[in-house]
Amino acid sequence: MPARVPSWAWVSGLTVGAIAAVTVLAAQAAQGPHPVASARPGPTASGSASPSPTPKASPPAAVPDGSGTGRRIVYSLGQKRVWLIDASDAARRTFTVWPGTVSPAPGTYEVGTRTEATTGSDGVQVEHIVYFALRDGISVAFSNAVDGSSPPPPAAGSTTGGIRLKKPDGTATWDFATPGTPITVVD
Repeated sequence: MPARVPSWAWVSGLTVGAIAAVTVLAAQAAQGPHPVASARPGPTASGSASPSPTPKASPPAAVPDGSGTGRRIVYSLGQKRVWLIDASDAARRTFTVWPGTVSPAPGTYEVGTRTEATTGSDGVQVEHIVYFALRDGISVAFSNAVDGSSPPPPAAGSTTGGIRLKKPDGTATWDFATPGTPITVVD
């Protein structure tokens, strides 16, 4: 009578064989052709073969004409928007802002003093304060709330010169707005 092979030996042998087969197939697959994504839209979740509309990002707002040349910050009063422009006249960042109740007159200014953090005239803790103008005795500056919040509506009759930015925009402006950086304010 032939010797009987224990079941654990059969299972071990089959497992080793399966691992070897998978390893060989994986190596062959890695060297073979790879699928390429098709440019054709596939069926939608409803099973339809028609393409679904793709949301398009709106183009970035164009830098206002007559805003100067070279490395500068441009602030549009009407658009409530700021552009950070590099030395090659390319807009590196643009974003909307919440202006205070006192706006600088259109013209060219430059970054004066900068303050890392303080309490704004609205009582909110602000940081990255970049001063650049004075209007009717009120300092005008870019800043962002430390907690990232949008500013509360100004109290009736209050005068605030803070131009509030979202926190990431405030950090980018702080990094960009070294003392002496030109700031062009346009309508």
